[in-house]
Amino acid sequence: MSTFLFHDFSWEKFLILSIICFFGAIVDAISGGGGLITLPAYFSIGLNPYVALGTNKLSAALSTIASAFKFWQAKKINKEIISRIFLYSFAGAVLGVKTAVSIDVKYFKLISFFILIIVFLYALKNKNMGEISHYKGVNPKNILFGKIMAFSLGFYDGFLGPGTAAFLMFCLIKIFKLDFANASGNTKVLNLSSNAASLIVFTYLGKINWAYGIGIAIVMTFGAILGSKLAILKGNKFIKPVFLIVTAILILKMSRDIFF
Repeated sequence: MSTFLFHDFSWEKFLILSIICFFGAIVDAISGGGGLITLPAYFSIGLNPYVALGTNKLSAALSTIASAFKFWQAKKINKEIISRIFLYSFAGAVLGVKTAVSIDVKYFKLISFFILIIVFLYALKNKNMGEISHYKGVNPKNILFGKIMAFSLGFYDGFLGPGTAAFLMFCLIKIFKLDFANASGNTKVLNLSSNAASLIVFTYLGKINWAYGIGIAIVMTFGAILGSKLAILKGNKFIKPVFLIVTAILILKMSRDIFF
């Protein structure tokens, strides 16, 4: 049975969560990485770690719907790509969450940490990366890589999570030659897929505090709409610096968690 703890609900804690998670949703809509802000906020109010993870997935999934919808309206989501790889992300996430409860994540975290550094340095070095879309349609090769990418990163999102959006944006740019704005829009849909899958599993395991989760989801929805509008309005030259900044912060946070 899901954790529905109204007796644990505090308006003071809810207000703190609302402010922090609203900002996190803005960041997440622009470049991903909002979980860096929202998940520690849930931990800080004293929720059980697994309940914090599940509740964060609830808030993130619902706010990502709003973000994805804004990118859809702006025609920044490629249906030709997403329709072929969406379910692979979903399946990967289901397997990832189930695996997370039985395997030590420390080695996986170390590997993802070093891969994230490579992504950051590559994006920093290649100044024109993602500034112009060179998408020329789907073909058997890029769709195959896309399916492998979607399943693998869906699994990673369900299993561990940090840096998923950065990896997705990077891979979508490299595999399909998208620009940052379109990569960001398609990332939201794939994030929605893996978040939904993770949410189903966390709900089944009873690891969600609905009292906080639904209220914060509404707050984060407004943040996601604002962030999406900023990303769409400002374009690639705005998204890429935010992407680099958020990725750098994520690298620093992961280094502290791993080495200190």
